[in-house]
Amino acid sequence: MCLYGSDLNENTTPVEAALGWAIPKVRRCGARAGGFPGANVVLQQLEEGPPRRRVGLRPQGRVPVRGGAPLFGEDTSDEPIGQVTSGGFGPSVGVPIAMGYLPSAFAVSGAIAFAEVRGHRVPDEVTDLPFVPHRYKRT
Repeated sequence: MCLYGSDLNENTTPVEAALGWAIPKVRRCGARAGGFPGANVVLQQLEEGPPRRRVGLRPQGRVPVRGGAPLFGEDTSDEPIGQVTSGGFGPSVGVPIAMGYLPSAFAVSGAIAFAEVRGHRVPDEVTDLPFVPHRYKRT
């Protein structure tokens, strides 16, 4: 779940946060399209894709990655490409997990980003969200 103030804020669109499912289809196109705050930006991102995306991260090893950690595209890179927004140990999956924002080009399941934790770079695998699959059935 996204936490307002950590994973979401007033500068994050629902498309960037992978919450496009919350925008009704009648507000996406047709006669009733738009009509909500930020509609121009949100509808453009739905059509063209957002510049960044919220992704799930699984740190390699047992080191938890906390919110605020910068994310790098390469282990030796000096310029961060993203940031971890929240993270810790995931008891449901038995490993450390985190969420953060990466440019859309890096937000591909299986890609590797490097988080800086206490002066060391920790490789993190970009994973699909949610970390635990849904176990309910629609009737």
